[in-house]
Amino acid sequence: MSLKPLEHDRKYGELDQVIRAHLGHSAHDEEALTAYLRHCWRTRPWAIAVAENQLREYAQNPPGRLRLRLGEFYPVPDVGLPDAEIQTWLVQLADRLKECVETGSAPAPATPQTHWEWHARFPELGQLLGGWFSQDMPDEFEDHDAALHDYVDGTDPGLIAQLRGELSDLLSLPLEESDHALALAELGMEVDPPTSYSPGAWLSELAARLP
Repeated sequence: MSLKPLEHDRKYGELDQVIRAHLGHSAHDEEALTAYLRHCWRTRPWAIAVAENQLREYAQNPPGRLRLRLGEFYPVPDVGLPDAEIQTWLVQLADRLKECVETGSAPAPATPQTHWEWHARFPELGQLLGGWFSQDMPDEFEDHDAALHDYVDGTDPGLIAQLRGELSDLLSLPLEESDHALALAELGMEVDPPTSYSPGAWLSELAARLP
């Protein structure tokens, strides 16, 4: 019997966040773990202890192949390690998280450094850019304004307010134009900004046009 959503989140929800923060990086990449810790200390520091417990429980009670095949356990995504090394790596992660909580050693605030951190910090902006400004945008909308209007017309006002906050947060960061271009790409935008706008100027224009 496969995992139900509630059971998944209760047993593996925060473990999953730690693992996904490492996707696209080597398992022992400090940048990936630092990005996870920086975001959690900023938004929900209690989650670090939850992740530590879930990582340790999973490492101490690894699933057999049959239960994984049946979908009864969380399958660890590929992080570039042989199966025989996964258990040790999970324990090492748990130890690092435990040390972080016990010492209160939070990473210094910084611009997002990984794909996971960009989306964790700016989820609604990622939803807008990835959903309305993908490579299919020219086939679906007349121009950038039409795409934005479609997003606004079909999106809950609370989410639009969240987007305004995320844009304000992003624009407050000390970024160069190349950094703004990187942010747009990391968050899913696959088309260029309108011809007359730089990446940073278009982000400012987006913020100004939201209701």
